[in-house]
Amino acid sequence: MALASIAIASSNPLYSSLTLPTSRGRGGGGSTRRRRTHCLKITGSSLAGGSALFQAAHHTVSIACASEAAKAGIPLGHYEYCSQIDFAFDDADIIEEGTLISVIGRTRNEGEESIIQEKSILNAANKLVFMITENQYKSGPDGSIPVLVNSLNWMQAAEEIDDLFLGDAEVWRRPSIGIAGPKGGDFPLVTKEGHNVLDVIFTSPILSLNEVSKSLDEVDGVIDHGIISKFPCTAVIASESGLSVVDNLPKNAVKEP
Repeated sequence: MALASIAIASSNPLYSSLTLPTSRGRGGGGSTRRRRTHCLKITGSSLAGGSALFQAAHHTVSIACASEAAKAGIPLGHYEYCSQIDFAFDDADIIEEGTLISVIGRTRNEGEESIIQEKSILNAANKLVFMITENQYKSGPDGSIPVLVNSLNWMQAAEEIDDLFLGDAEVWRRPSIGIAGPKGGDFPLVTKEGHNVLDVIFTSPILSLNEVSKSLDEVDGVIDHGIISKFPCTAVIASESGLSVVDNLPKNAVKEP
């Protein structure tokens, strides 16, 4: 039985799995059937905002596929019960030109989806597509990178990160309410896993997100961060003049159909 990729657009955050029947065995006789779960991630925030980004979302997944899924009686489930994630798409705060290394979680608030959870889904997907606007795709990106740290020794981690990028970035603990500041105010944000979020705010262009990621991984107390380096990866870039699609495959690589 042929396997079809199906995507569904939603106005709310949704993690969907497609349970598709597949046939096993050689030839027509004596074949056995089993049910195999295929997952895709759909984030409602990806579809919000300007019309250009919506066009990117529309290009990335076909609404017609949702109708075909319903006609075929393909059930939807939760991603946690999936054995495999075939395709994931998401928006990103910034993407580094050429490498397609991305940053997520810059504006994540308390109670919203965890960066750890989101990264685990995106990294596990066989195919990953980001949807962004043209001003989010740049060489030498700047701005903040969220870093998850242990709440008990967040100050030590913050000081080490500050020394690591001395002169190039400031380190602020993210607040749950109120105005941000170096210490996060009286009510610092605590993630569902119990971590604090440090916003490493770069005041000059970042020469290499990959090098920043490696450096953060070495800091004691850092649990994770918002940098995603995925290969292969595709970006659908929306502008007022239309859409463009780029990937980080080598030029001589053969793309899957």
